[in-house]
Amino acid sequence: MRLMDGQGLEDRVTMLPGSLILPFQEDLSRVKRLHVQGLAKGYGSVYLPFALQRKYPRAGRLWIRQYRFPSNRLSRDPRTRTIGRHHASERGVQRAISQAGRTAGLTKRISCHTFRHSFATYLLQQDYDIRTVQELLGHNDVKTTRIYSHVLNRGKLAVHSSLDEIGCSRNLLRLSEPPRTLFRWADEH
Repeated sequence: MRLMDGQGLEDRVTMLPGSLILPFQEDLSRVKRLHVQGLAKGYGSVYLPFALQRKYPRAGRLWIRQYRFPSNRLSRDPRTRTIGRHHASERGVQRAISQAGRTAGLTKRISCHTFRHSFATYLLQQDYDIRTVQELLGHNDVKTTRIYSHVLNRGKLAVHSSLDEIGCSRNLLRLSEPPRTLFRWADEH
């Protein structure tokens, strides 16, 4: 999924969980119906950035250009003075997230950005490569991504043997005579 004009006017690419594909498609159908109704009433156009409006005058009416999360209300665009449906208010989304946190009984304040931090921390807990996390978060410098590793509380003793991961340590202990090739390799290196 591509997110356009995020923080710092950066475009980002992120994943959509498989469990959300069907609900996402159903909601997208609802948004498309809203757009078609708007077009029929003469206000189905969205603001286009920079010189796109001059270059492609009808592009603002195209389905592909519509906001994924449109506002519940129509409003007048101060730049073009046309009536249309802008994107959902960031402030409204923030309020809904904060209220959901309070309703859930969370003691710390949460925001939309909390999800970003939680996602990064989760990936690092699952031992994803820090460069992968860096790319998913859109950080230019890996130092920014490393900030998330401080909350893992792993310490030096969190290192574990690769034998534990592949589950063969018990099998090695059951052998009456360890394989000679393993010791030969160790002697040579």
